[in-house]
Amino acid sequence: MLNKFPLWKNIMVFFVIAVGFFYALPNLYGEDPALQISGTHGVELDQKTVDSIKNTLQSKNIEGKYEFANSQLLIRFANTDEQLSARQIVSSSLSENYVVALNLAPATPEWMRNIGMHPLKLGLDLRGGVHFLMEVDMEEAMKKMRSQLTNDFRTELRNHDIRLSSVKAENDYVLVEFKDALTRDKAQELLASRHKDFKVVSQDISDKFYVRATMTPQKLSEIRTNAVDQNINIIRNRVNELGVAEPLVQRQGADRLVVELPGVQDTARAKEILGATATLEFRLVDSNADIQAAAAGHVPAGCEVINDQQGYPVVVHKQVVLTGDHIVDASSSADENGRPQVNISLDSRGGSIMAAFTKDNIGKPMGTNFIEYVVVPSNDPNAPKPGDLNYKPKFKKIERMINIATIQSRLGSSFRITGLDSPKEAHNLALLLRAGALIAPIQIVEERTIGPSLGQQNIDNGMKAMLYGIVFLAVFMIIYYKSFGFIANLALVFNLVLLVGIMSLIPGATMTLPGIAGIVLTLGMAVDANVLIYERIREEIRNNRPVQIAINEGYARAFVTIADSNITSFITSLILFMVGTGAVKGFALVLMIGLASSMFTAVTACRAVVNIVYGGRNIKKLSI
Repeated sequence: MLNKFPLWKNIMVFFVIAVGFFYALPNLYGEDPALQISGTHGVELDQKTVDSIKNTLQSKNIEGKYEFANSQLLIRFANTDEQLSARQIVSSSLSENYVVALNLAPATPEWMRNIGMHPLKLGLDLRGGVHFLMEVDMEEAMKKMRSQLTNDFRTELRNHDIRLSSVKAENDYVLVEFKDALTRDKAQELLASRHKDFKVVSQDISDKFYVRATMTPQKLSEIRTNAVDQNINIIRNRVNELGVAEPLVQRQGADRLVVELPGVQDTARAKEILGATATLEFRLVDSNADIQAAAAGHVPAGCEVINDQQGYPVVVHKQVVLTGDHIVDASSSADENGRPQVNISLDSRGGSIMAAFTKDNIGKPMGTNFIEYVVVPSNDPNAPKPGDLNYKPKFKKIERMINIATIQSRLGSSFRITGLDSPKEAHNLALLLRAGALIAPIQIVEERTIGPSLGQQNIDNGMKAMLYGIVFLAVFMIIYYKSFGFIANLALVFNLVLLVGIMSLIPGATMTLPGIAGIVLTLGMAVDANVLIYERIREEIRNNRPVQIAINEGYARAFVTIADSNITSFITSLILFMVGTGAVKGFALVLMIGLASSMFTAVTACRAVVNIVYGGRNIKKLSI
């Protein structure tokens, strides 16, 4: 029978729309003004502090809903006035070791959250958030590269039984000294064959024999580019650890990058994690050295002094056994005595290096050197400040031995680090090592915060634009296509519900202001599909075809045109999604989902309604 769907198909249409409506429901509950309170600098928020905050606010007649979990406190308020007043009160009552941040917490009922129902994630322009402009310290990147080159050259020559006197790297070259010309020539041949991006030449200075390996301009450019690119990848990993949806991380200029974090709840923690330049070095400790003499400046050859957690000097060998670059995973936990520790997993090369070293040094102490870089403030009042175009931060390298342990047996790819001060320090160290150590120090030179109020204004304006567009479309369709126009409007509602439901269901999907424009565009294109179908039905009726045949032919013959236009648009949106970033990517995602849902609602859902209303009936005249 013409224009009749089988029962299973009608049930399928109803089921798909019902699921879309179900997952779109959380967006009806809105958000509560809230405060997010957490500790920083290794300080954890405890129940005693939470009770103190609660008593302080209640004494000021400010009530709220308190949610304390994972050392973070979330306080929900009835309105923004109470939220702002509470922030001022709490900030003044807590020390600088705590962060008090404004937040908008989803008001979704708990039972919905328990089954994975969440509202749409909003982008920076709608949700508010933080914009960072960060700069990579190229001088430190080159210094680290030179240190790596000296270790590589020394290892390569020793592996080929070529003895060298010394090796050092300066500017764009590496200089290796040998005792005789024959050894020098063998080294030159080896290094020239293994390092094609260096110009390797022999050089004699005052009866000393050298090989000078100079980097080509292409190699120098590659190093600088890789320093920024690798830092971008590591920053992306750290952003993922923070749980920020749809972040923007991209290069700006030669040595800067932009990071945008929409809806960030803890600005200070974001800065602490993103800007931290932490890595580890494993060094052999010289247990025979005179500590007092070393502290006075009499350090044994090939050694240096690094202080431990309590500030006591430790004499360690300069040669690095292993660096944090070989760490592939790190997690925090507690040891058998309940003290914090970090479990380390190395890659295959790092595991081999650690196994070979510990095999030959059983019974000797090995230290874990924690390295970070902090910005040194300038004493010059006329010097450029953060945010200025010519601002160049200066970094200070801080090292401390966080753990010294005797090598009891041969270690492999997995081991642990103990001696940490607190579980939070262990958690942060594991996060940084898991996300990767920055290739070079990075400094936030500019920070801009977009408040939730500005985001709410964008939401209101976007919703008005979408509402006006839908109303005008609905009125036009009803006037022009009568009862079929009403069915088309019903399909538009189905399309909007499906779009919002799917966007809420996808974990990484984020709605931005361009995304709202994508919804409006999608609704317009969905109406185009209905217009093509209805005009085809009208044409069939003008050709004196029976109503049932006209309906069937209208849907059947218009389908090819609709599919062609939607598929080409979908391909274009897919390309935008693959190559775009930030707002462009969000717009493309909304458009792709909207095109897919509009194909379903215009062709299948709308046809199901038409079949239920008109199918199987002997109709002489159609209201179209």
